Amino acid sequence: MGNNEPSISWFTKLLIATGSVEFSIFLLLAAAVIVAVAVHWLALRLLRHVFSKSGPVRPIVAGVRGPTRLAAVLLALVAVLPAADFDPAIAEVLRRSMSIGTAVLLGWSAIIAIDALADWVMRNYRLDVDDNLSARRVHTQARILERIAIVIVVLVTSGAVLFAFPSVQAYGVSLFASAGVAGLVLGFAARPVLSNVIAGIQIALTQPIRIDDVVIVEGEWGWVEEITTTYVVIRIWDQRRLIVPLAHFIERPFENWTRETAEILGVVVWHLDYRAPIGEMRARLDAYLAQSPLWNGKVSNLQVVESGPATITVRALMSAATSPKAWDLRCEIREKMLEWLRAEHPEALPLTRAHVAAPPHFGSAERTASQPAAAGGAAPVGEPAAARQQA
Repeated sequence: MGNNEPSISWFTKLLIATGSVEFSIFLLLAAAVIVAVAVHWLALRLLRHVFSKSGPVRPIVAGVRGPTRLAAVLLALVAVLPAADFDPAIAEVLRRSMSIGTAVLLGWSAIIAIDALADWVMRNYRLDVDDNLSARRVHTQARILERIAIVIVVLVTSGAVLFAFPSVQAYGVSLFASAGVAGLVLGFAARPVLSNVIAGIQIALTQPIRIDDVVIVEGEWGWVEEITTTYVVIRIWDQRRLIVPLAHFIERPFENWTRETAEILGVVVWHLDYRAPIGEMRARLDAYLAQSPLWNGKVSNLQVVESGPATITVRALMSAATSPKAWDLRCEIREKMLEWLRAEHPEALPLTRAHVAAPPHFGSAERTASQPAAAGGAAPVGEPAAARQQA
């Protein structure tokens, strides 16, 4: 009680002046609320005045204004509550409730601040450009670190709420005493979750994948749409979603088409006859690529890469700024080249060659077929109708 003597004496003077306990308590609590709101308003106004509009502080202040104001009010009420003439049991319930509310509001404010900071960081790096390597790196780190920070805030807030109860505090001491065995049991049970969380930290630091990366996972081609603390969402080209645990990208191989740059080579293959005009096809490829807005002007190449018993394999290489553009460019070049070959060089299209061997007695059969048909016999094939009538 020694620490509360100034406030208690002040409340006693207030009680003497008003002559009413209820009115004195009301004035005390109202004064605490007014002071808390005023101090909170001045603090936020000072922060907005000190920091520039382009920085992250102003969005954070705007987001946490409501929760922090209520938290300041609760803190002020907790501070003046011992001075009020409440029943001890009621005062303890109020104090505990206000402490829990303050912890929840502060945790909520921290989550809002983390989210606002991550949004501010990512807002300065756009993903809707062709060469967005730096943006994808920043977005990945910001998202993963944001989720890890939010998990930590939730755990700390939950611990603060639980430890507001005396029974939980007593249990916590015994829990710490047996932390060795409990830690082993919990660690074994939560091994998949912990492995994914650790994998998330590794991905944030080493970045084998990033937001909007083009990857091939489990035979599926798509974009990295979202990276959480435990799994990755892959948006497949046909709008399906593939959910992959984070540990997969640390423990198993996968393809990343945009690891260093979004540029990629497209490949088109034709199986043609040996009479295909390779030189003219090479000139046509250059012309078609020059006309296409999908080509980035860097790679244009056509070669015969294989020859078989019946056909040759012609491969064309072309470059594009992104993998979707490379896909569309490949389809465009494949269609145009086939149309040109069909119209100008139909002999270049694959043919099925066959050699028909002569029968063993081909000469005697020919002589027999050329003789006039006997009476009652059939006329030779291909003989005019008049000859058949004369016979």
